[in-house]
Amino acid sequence: MLRGSLVALVTPFKDGQVDVDTLKKLVKWHIEQGTHGLVPVGTTGESPTLTHAEHEMVVTETVKAVAGRVPVVAGAGSNNTAESLRHMKHAKAVGADAALVVTPYYNKPTQDGLYAHFATLHDAIEIPIVIYNIPPRSVVDMSPKTMGELAKLPRIIGVKDATADLSRVSQQRITCGADFIQVSGEDATAHGFNAQGGVGCISVTANVAPALCSALQNACLKRDYAEALEIQDRLMPLHQAVFTEPGLVGIKFAMSELGLCDDEVRLPLTPLRDETKDLVRAALRHAGLTN
Repeated sequence: MLRGSLVALVTPFKDGQVDVDTLKKLVKWHIEQGTHGLVPVGTTGESPTLTHAEHEMVVTETVKAVAGRVPVVAGAGSNNTAESLRHMKHAKAVGADAALVVTPYYNKPTQDGLYAHFATLHDAIEIPIVIYNIPPRSVVDMSPKTMGELAKLPRIIGVKDATADLSRVSQQRITCGADFIQVSGEDATAHGFNAQGGVGCISVTANVAPALCSALQNACLKRDYAEALEIQDRLMPLHQAVFTEPGLVGIKFAMSELGLCDDEVRLPLTPLRDETKDLVRAALRHAGLTN
């Protein structure tokens, strides 16, 4: 179901409001560029600062614009199980293909709590769930053992793994099975992640370099890791530059350099510093995206 380059889609803003027209243009462009799937209203989609109405509108408009051509995995995570359920119900109602649910942040549940959270969501609504494990942001880490228990549930279909620990792929193949979908959530290690058994990446960099990210993932799916490495070498400075400051700020600036959308973000995030802008510009040139 989920393979290749899935973009962690930005939410474009204009004068403080969601820029729906630009959102639709981005969806069209991604499909033309070969992106294999779209993931709206995750962290890169600025879900923490969207209202519930905005969150639901972005998912709805993305699903409409995609029109079934590639999978849409709607961000539906929260540290509040009831709120996650609300987002999942909406995603199901508007036709999203799956829900991306982050491990609950801030309140630091135990492994038992993590299991109960995801099992409750699984049992409440029939939509496939992709676990999003990102310990640096959520301050909790779902163990391979807990993930293996959740993988026994029929609609827990995979994980977006942003641990940057490549050994996790093999560990989770043991506990979850080889058919459990493992996609990287960390661009800089996505090549190695796939070599370990992953099948794709939910990518921030794909917002500005969708064709290159798609080509890298296609090469990995063919197990041509030498070809993929050549592409990764082009992209690595961009992966690094974008995350010098918060990644969604960096990627929106990179997109603005290509005329794709404004670089506007919402507080508490602020625009890039000038020295970081220079790093991003240099990385865009290295990748061959600008002169």
